[in-house]
Amino acid sequence: MNDRINRIKEVLVIKGMTQKELAAKLDKNPNSVTSMCNNKSQPHLKDLKRIAEILNVDIRELLVPTKE
Repeated sequence: MNDRINRIKEVLVIKGMTQKELAAKLDKNPNSVTSMCNNKSQPHLKDLKRIAEILNVDIRELLVPTKE
């Protein structure tokens, strides 16, 4: 999967949180979070919602828009 679908990595930078910190808060393996951040895998919707809550953003901010 080479398509950029999510913006988790970008939002983490904006919020000043590391991938390791996010992994700990999600209770996930850091390698899983790294894969999500690099768009090699995509989080389940339930996890995406939890990430949005942790980062205090609208869930839509974590996704790449499909229309301009």
